Amino acid sequence: MTIFLAELIGTMMLILLGDGVVANVTLDKSGMKGAGSIQITFAWGLAVLLPAFIFGAASGAHFNPALTIALAMDGSITWGVVPIYIIGQFFGAILGAILVYVLFKGQFDATENANTKLGCFCTSPSVPNVGLNLLSEIVGTFVLVFAIKGIGQVAGIAAGVDKLLVFGIIVSVGMSLGGLTGYAINPARDLGPRIAHAMLPIAGKRDSNWGYSWIPVVGPVIGAILAVLLYGAIF
Repeated sequence: MTIFLAELIGTMMLILLGDGVVANVTLDKSGMKGAGSIQITFAWGLAVLLPAFIFGAASGAHFNPALTIALAMDGSITWGVVPIYIIGQFFGAILGAILVYVLFKGQFDATENANTKLGCFCTSPSVPNVGLNLLSEIVGTFVLVFAIKGIGQVAGIAAGVDKLLVFGIIVSVGMSLGGLTGYAINPARDLGPRIAHAMLPIAGKRDSNWGYSWIPVVGPVIGAILAVLLYGAIF
């Protein structure tokens, strides 16, 4: 139950702050509209950092099914707890997205562009290309997980510094690769809010782009698995 609640609340905070910043800078009538990609990228890093400090000791602060699956593959956690992690992550992601809609309902109502509204919930490619979009998510998640594994083997690292380094990883991936697909690098981060978008009574919304939805799910899982396999082979 501790793991489930930690992952649920942590992922809810992650999406509240992450999708929240997208809504904050893209929706009409928002006081920070137009702040741009730099604010979004740094805020996503902070969205990971804050719940990681809170729930790191309770669950390891995965908040990402791809990371959970990869850590089970290399024996860092047991397969028996994987469903607990993943269910908590997806429920938390959906709840976080619902909170974003509730808080920004006036701004959603004032925004006419349906793609902008969808973009507050989930990712999409700047140039649609199935192969390259999938590769982008694989590579971005590979960097994330490989770097996390690397941080874990650093001897004598001060408590809490590892969380700051994960913040740096998220910001780095976003700054360098985010313009390709929105760098989901996390199945729950994309699919949970996409489900919320489909369910919520958002005025003037479009379809939830289900044709693309498998890429930010499959790509991160492949990238995370490749990362732990290569890391294990090297170290």
